[in-house]
Amino acid sequence: MAILTISGAPASRFEEVGHGCSRLLGFEFVTESRLSHWMTEEFGETRVPDRAWRPAAVSILARLAVEHHLVVCLWGAEALFPPSPFTLRAGIAASEARRIGNVTLDQRMERPEAKTALARLDREAKHLHRVRLGRTRPQPDAFDVILNSEHMDASQMAEVLQAAAAARGLREQGLLAVDAEARIQFETRLKLAKYGIVPAGHARLKRASFNHPSEEVFANLLDFYRIPWEYEPRSFPLQWDKDGRVIEAFTPDFYLPEFDLYVELTTMKQTLVTRKNRKIKLLRAVYPHINIQVFYQKDFQDLVFKHGLRDVVR
Repeated sequence: MAILTISGAPASRFEEVGHGCSRLLGFEFVTESRLSHWMTEEFGETRVPDRAWRPAAVSILARLAVEHHLVVCLWGAEALFPPSPFTLRAGIAASEARRIGNVTLDQRMERPEAKTALARLDREAKHLHRVRLGRTRPQPDAFDVILNSEHMDASQMAEVLQAAAAARGLREQGLLAVDAEARIQFETRLKLAKYGIVPAGHARLKRASFNHPSEEVFANLLDFYRIPWEYEPRSFPLQWDKDGRVIEAFTPDFYLPEFDLYVELTTMKQTLVTRKNRKIKLLRAVYPHINIQVFYQKDFQDLVFKHGLRDVVR
C-alpha cells in the first residue's frame, strides 16, 4: 500500500494540501469526517474511547488500503503508521499571523475575533493529540517532510508532495497484500480487545457517485473486463489569469492506470459537445504528454448494444 499522511496546525490549510495531493496522485482522500463516519459503521453508535482511536483508525485504513492508495489528512495522521517504505508523513507549518489571516477569511471575522477563534482551535487540537496519542503536539521526527506555507499556496505544496511521493516510489509499493492486512487486523484487534471493542468489518469505501448513468454503465464494463479505473481523479488547469490563478480547468471522466489513459464520455447534446471538444483540444495543446480518448454518443451506444446492456443514453 501507499499512504501519504498530511497534518498541521489548525488553519494551516493542510486539508487543502491533502485534497490537492489526492487529485494529483489519484489516491483516495481520507478526512476526519470520513474516518468518523467509517468508525460509526464499524463500531456502531457507541463512542470509541480516545485511547482506542489509533488502533481503530488503523484497522479501518488497513482494510481500505487493500484496494486503494490513501492520502490521510487529519490531526495526528503522522502517528498512525510507523516509518516504512510505503508511507510518507508530511507536516504543514504556518505562522500564527498566517493562520489568523486564514481564519479571518474563512469565517469572515475581524482579526481580533479570528485570533480568539484560532486559540480555541489550537486548544482543541492539543486536546485531541493528548487523549488520542498521549502528547499535546507531534514531535519533529514524526514527519518525513515539513513544508512552510508562508511562501507557498496549497496547490504548490501539493505539487511538492507529489514529487516527494514519486521520489519515494510510493506507487511502486503496490496495494496492501491480504495477508499483510490480516496481520495488521490481528494486532489492532488485540489492542481493541482491551476496551471490549470488536471490529464488525462493515466499514467500506463506497463506490463513486457518478454524474450521469452512462458513466456507471462504462464503469461496469471496465469491472467486467477487470480493468482498473479511477473516476475523475484529476483536474487539468487550462487557462490562468495574469496573477497565475486558474480560470479554466478540465476533469476527464475516467483514468485507466494500466494504459495510462484518460477517458471522456460525451453523450450530451451537440451544443455542449462543441464546448467540451474545445476544452479537450486545449488540454492536448497544454499537456501533449497526456493520453486521452473521447467516446462520443454513437461510440458509447455501440458499446452498450454490443454488451446487451439497457440503453441509458438519452
